[in-house]
Amino acid sequence: MGLAVSLLALMPQAAQAQTVEQLQSQIDELKAQVQALTAVQSARQPAPATASAAAPAPVPTNPAPAPQMASLSAPSPDAVDADPAAKPKKNWYDRLSLRGYTQMRYNAFLSGDDSAPAGVSRLRSVHDSGISDKGGFTLRRVRLVLQGDISDRVSLYLQPDFATAVSNQSGGERRESFGQLRDAYADIFLDKAKSVRLRFGQSKVPYGWENMQSSSNRLTLDRSDGINSAVPGERDLGVVAYYTPPSVQKIWDRLADDGQKLFGNYGAFGLGLFNGQGINKTEQNKDLMKVAFATWPFELDGLGDAFAGQVFEIGGSAMLNTIQPEIRSGGVSALSYDDNRAGIHAMLYPQPIGIQAEWNWGRAPQYDLASQSIRASKLNGGYVQMMMRLPTSDSFGTLMPYGRWQHYRGGWKAATNAPRLETDEFELGLEWQPWKALEITMAYARMKRAEADERRTGRAEGHLIRTQVQWNY
Repeated sequence: MGLAVSLLALMPQAAQAQTVEQLQSQIDELKAQVQALTAVQSARQPAPATASAAAPAPVPTNPAPAPQMASLSAPSPDAVDADPAAKPKKNWYDRLSLRGYTQMRYNAFLSGDDSAPAGVSRLRSVHDSGISDKGGFTLRRVRLVLQGDISDRVSLYLQPDFATAVSNQSGGERRESFGQLRDAYADIFLDKAKSVRLRFGQSKVPYGWENMQSSSNRLTLDRSDGINSAVPGERDLGVVAYYTPPSVQKIWDRLADDGQKLFGNYGAFGLGLFNGQGINKTEQNKDLMKVAFATWPFELDGLGDAFAGQVFEIGGSAMLNTIQPEIRSGGVSALSYDDNRAGIHAMLYPQPIGIQAEWNWGRAPQYDLASQSIRASKLNGGYVQMMMRLPTSDSFGTLMPYGRWQHYRGGWKAATNAPRLETDEFELGLEWQPWKALEITMAYARMKRAEADERRTGRAEGHLIRTQVQWNY
């Protein structure tokens, strides 16, 4: 800085020179000033220490002028970054991200039992309240996700839903778009590779491949009755351990990069303990729900060129639980009922054609019409689904046609009195994703269902056109 100031101070004098001799004199004076200032600058810098030198090197009496002014400039950015102490620390809010998605639907009856006399089943679904004789647009999900690593070994996940409906206490009329907690958990990683984790809080119960897959990522509009009957709402409060071998994670990462619809951030193996009463419900007994889950992907490249890049995944899950369902007279049942089941799943990822299937069997609470009471009864059900990933382009996006058949016979423990469901349904649909931020699904459904109300008997039938627009943010 001293050299620059001295040069600027001399600039007016140089500008006042009138002859060549005077100008040359000014130049000589400037040279002398540069040499003097360079000598002072060199004297201020400490000499490099060596093993044999105990005293600093002497300052030269006639130092040579600096070849350029760059030696007086600020240090380079690389030099600053090389110093770890110079790196700014991340604030807590820099470690978190906010994202979400919204689903809006419209269902239209082509024909069928959209209404029925008292005591007779109407065509309704336990997954979509928009299937009714009233029609209209509905918001199926409005989700916001706050997540991030709050330390090297701890991460958090918080997800509310703002499309929950409640009933008017005086008249029974539904009120839409209330907020409800879906997920609130923390992951504790037990190793640096983050292959082993403990999850504490309200989270998805590891039972069923489709149950754990996010609704934002699922191809079909709704989950199947048979698999979802194990955990309606998919979540409960408890603790679960997940383990993902690095070799499995590598396969899933490749599938994700390819645009496949995976089942989420869950392990190849899971063991969990949960309350077992259901999402956002107070526990009613001391018996905890025990759940186990396993899945394993196999790369099929070794079978020949026809299977190059394809992956086949297979696994299963099991549950032991007792539950006290809500009863028509108010409150919950005084008795606990067995809620035990086991299931299997298999998946050939669509490259370009794929197939996905799940089935489960067990015993769960179910209303018995003959005895007019709830009993633990047998259940079985699942689905088979085929899908295709058509070639994509930047201008048109991604197309995925699919077809699914589902079947279920058993109780629905989340509804009052655990009514029996008898479901047979075929759905044929097409998902179009023109951009990552937008997904449009249109489907035709042929349904034959018993309504989830023990006061209505028989099964209703119908043909529907179902549509959904989802935007991701």
